[in-house]
Amino acid sequence: MEYKTLNDLSKEWGISERRIRQLIEEGRIQGATKMGKSWLIPNDVKKPRDTRVSVKPSEFIINLPSNLATIDEKLALLNSKRPFPIATIKSIKSNELIEWTYNSNGIEGNTLTLKETKVVLEGITIGGKSVKEHLEAINHKEAILYLEELVSKNSVLIERDIKSIHQLVLKEIDQENAGRYRNEKVIISGATHIPPDHIFVPEQMEQLTLDLKTWSKQYHPLVVSALLHGEFVRIHPFVDGNGRTARLLMNFIAIKNGFPPLIIRREQRLEYYDALDHAHVTKDYTTFVKLVISVAEKSLDHYLSLV
Repeated sequence: MEYKTLNDLSKEWGISERRIRQLIEEGRIQGATKMGKSWLIPNDVKKPRDTRVSVKPSEFIINLPSNLATIDEKLALLNSKRPFPIATIKSIKSNELIEWTYNSNGIEGNTLTLKETKVVLEGITIGGKSVKEHLEAINHKEAILYLEELVSKNSVLIERDIKSIHQLVLKEIDQENAGRYRNEKVIISGATHIPPDHIFVPEQMEQLTLDLKTWSKQYHPLVVSALLHGEFVRIHPFVDGNGRTARLLMNFIAIKNGFPPLIIRREQRLEYYDALDHAHVTKDYTTFVKLVISVAEKSLDHYLSLV
């Protein structure tokens, strides 16, 4: 029989080795054998459900807009034009990488202009701009490329992937917290909603990945994108970089389902934040879902105009 180590399972399941030891002690991992100081776990063992976490999915209020069918028609039309010319795709990808990075970082206060973002991503330093702003642009590009790699592998999103995306977002900016759940309380500036205490973050993040599977069977992909983004920000699992990570996760679902990247513009910042805070306080995701759907339609229209 082939076996896995605690380290192997930790990477595969996206939870700590300490938690796996607890599950073994609770008798919930069948066939685990201790060899000296090490544990060997059968290769075919399945991850047990965390009983600390309720499996009942959250109940939301979502009134879908009437244009959702039209958007599906536009997506079908776009798919009918595939494969796109290589030169066209190269041009589109290059431009959206800059636009996506510029807008997502801009929402968080980065002052690089669109042209400056382009130059920084080409490897040139801009005078008068901080090292942090340069790193935010470079890191976001790397996070997008990693996200696209996950999509290309048809990956199922797990906590390890979320931490990896966040680690790229904060790379060399905050190495201590990059890819690590927070161990302190936080507040969201300007928001009514207060994120949960840090001790609840691990279980709520595990619940989020469980809920994601339920939502994927229950809702339209764009609604799933909005819920994943919104509930991730509600939990606010990291000290910093939550917004950029949330927008990347939103796009993981969208792109995986054939949609072009959903780029929320920096000028939509107030509308965007208000819609999120309303959803967190009331569980009414209607406004935020409509915002995400409107962004998706604009993205589809843009792609259709180019191909």
